[in-house]
Amino acid sequence: MSDLRLVVFDVDGTLLDSEHNIVAAMTEAWAHMELGVPDPADVRRIIGLSLVEACAALLPWAPGHLHRAVADAYKQAFQALRLLPEREEPLFPGVAQALDELEAAGWLLGLATGKSRRGVQSMLDSHGLDGRFVTIQTADDNPGKPHPAMLHRAAAETGVDPARMVMIGDTAYDMQMARTAGVAALGVSWGYHGIDDLYRSGAAQVVDSFDNLTEIVERLTGLPPCA
Repeated sequence: MSDLRLVVFDVDGTLLDSEHNIVAAMTEAWAHMELGVPDPADVRRIIGLSLVEACAALLPWAPGHLHRAVADAYKQAFQALRLLPEREEPLFPGVAQALDELEAAGWLLGLATGKSRRGVQSMLDSHGLDGRFVTIQTADDNPGKPHPAMLHRAAAETGVDPARMVMIGDTAYDMQMARTAGVAALGVSWGYHGIDDLYRSGAAQVVDSFDNLTEIVERLTGLPPCA
């Protein structure tokens, strides 16, 4: 049996502070489609879902073709916003150090996100993270969260047993996905869903920072430090 171990991160709200751009792009998409103005709190709640599913959750009364049209308008708005110098999407504090420490401790790194592959690549390029993640699962290639397919594929691609994996995310969708896939779930408190939601959805622990992250994931999986 492989002795590899893997930490899989969500992106928006976990690694990347992208809330302002997401809310702004959805607001622009609604304006383009003459739908009024979405409640920012509602938009934050659907961050993490694949885009069409997110639009369906925001507009449950609308037919599928409108969900897809809003999703297309959102993509155009988001790409335009990304070109503006004042619309940066910074990493949350401690992210770069945590990635370095996990790799030094022998953990493989992965991503499982509702972003498109193009959006992920833009994030990797912007923050000098290209090549850091051995498996990248996006909404382009998988059913949306909380379906466990992203984690199943991450395990298959890397050869890591789910019992030796940890999913780190900020939403109930991440925690539900991990629980269904048989993967330890670690929540972060600075994202888009509340701490109580994370625990109810399967989080084994919720952290307020990435300090001591290596020790935490070792404890959640019951794995000793790498020799």
